[in-house]
Amino acid sequence: MATSAELHARRMDAVPRGIGHATLIYAKRAKNAEIWSEDGKRYIDFGAGIAVVNTGHQHPRIVEAVKRQLEDFSHVCFQVTPHENYVALAERLNAVAPISGPAKTMLASTGAEAVENAVKVARIYTGRPGIISFSGGFHGRTHMGMALTGKAVPYKKGFGPFPADIYNVAFPNLYHGTSSGESIKALKALFKYQADPSTIAGIIIEPVQGEGGFNIAPFDFLDALRALCDEHGIVLIADEIQTGFARTGKLFALEHAGIKADVVTLAKGLAGGLPLSAIVGRADIMDASGPGGLGGTYAGNPVACAAAHTVLDIIEDEDLCARSNAIGAIIMGRCRELAERSNLNCIGDVRGLGAMCAVEFVKDVKSGEPAPELTAAVLKAGNERGLILLSCGTYGNVIRFLPPLTASDEIVKEGMDIFEASLTEAVSKLQ
Repeated sequence: MATSAELHARRMDAVPRGIGHATLIYAKRAKNAEIWSEDGKRYIDFGAGIAVVNTGHQHPRIVEAVKRQLEDFSHVCFQVTPHENYVALAERLNAVAPISGPAKTMLASTGAEAVENAVKVARIYTGRPGIISFSGGFHGRTHMGMALTGKAVPYKKGFGPFPADIYNVAFPNLYHGTSSGESIKALKALFKYQADPSTIAGIIIEPVQGEGGFNIAPFDFLDALRALCDEHGIVLIADEIQTGFARTGKLFALEHAGIKADVVTLAKGLAGGLPLSAIVGRADIMDASGPGGLGGTYAGNPVACAAAHTVLDIIEDEDLCARSNAIGAIIMGRCRELAERSNLNCIGDVRGLGAMCAVEFVKDVKSGEPAPELTAAVLKAGNERGLILLSCGTYGNVIRFLPPLTASDEIVKEGMDIFEASLTEAVSKLQ
């Protein structure tokens, strides 16, 4: 049996260094909220494959659904011989997505592919070129995805030039000094000085930023954004790739704000670990392209579709929205307790919706100066103690908590015990 260290040596010889790793833990097997490494060590998984296995690793119902589909066929290409799994999944997503009016769904394979197609349909529907995104946003590693992403290093540096007619404005983040009103003012200034709104096809936003630091878009801002898009005939695109499928305590994060988008991009938690994404939009927008303008060889793979149907069933049958809120309450409660500890002066902010939670580390609470070194030390200590955590944030100083929504209270509390011990250790070493 190869060790994680041996496998990593092979990886360095065989795989480009540009693919980064949150850990050097090589997975051997996984079950629900636990992963066992090639070295035989057990880890509590607070990453869930970056919010992919919301239904847990190897959920038996998903495994069974995949096996059943494999007995019939694994691939036929929807553009050659369509299949019911695709059509039925589109019907289900049309019924539940936060879209106003009749909806239609296109399936794809990755989140970045979903974003690319969302931009395509917005442009062909409006006949306009411009797309607006926000600082700190992340929308993928394709050229359009990078252009829309509001963070230069490591996602954009050295990969330009990027597609034209892309504009970026400040995301509202009160902790970092930007209010909803200031962001709307920045948008209106963009309309006045850089691009008339008649040239803007779409505005894309994450209701909760993922890589940007789990920053929650204020609900009043989303409401104002909806009104602005309505005023100027702009397509509002909600990137729910990380926030979807019960992660925030509702099926989709936009539901918290009570607004509807024109187009929604989905991926990650959609198919329980199989590669599948979706673009759900108003029917008139999705129908703007002629036949052949949309699609993809692997888009809507029948095995992934079978898994996605089961994911939707599990979310409903096991009430994972309620479970998400319960898990989030445990995590946020513990983090707030830690923020009040007299010997810890390093937690600047605790935030989250449902089980999409984060802590932002600072060098001291008064200055608010980012503390990426502390973040890295906590991640390392957590790994050594048997906990998988992920960082994020523009300054690399945020730890995000993304346990599977099927994790038990006992596992979540054990993970938070490890997090507390890791934080205490990291603070003492850096003092």
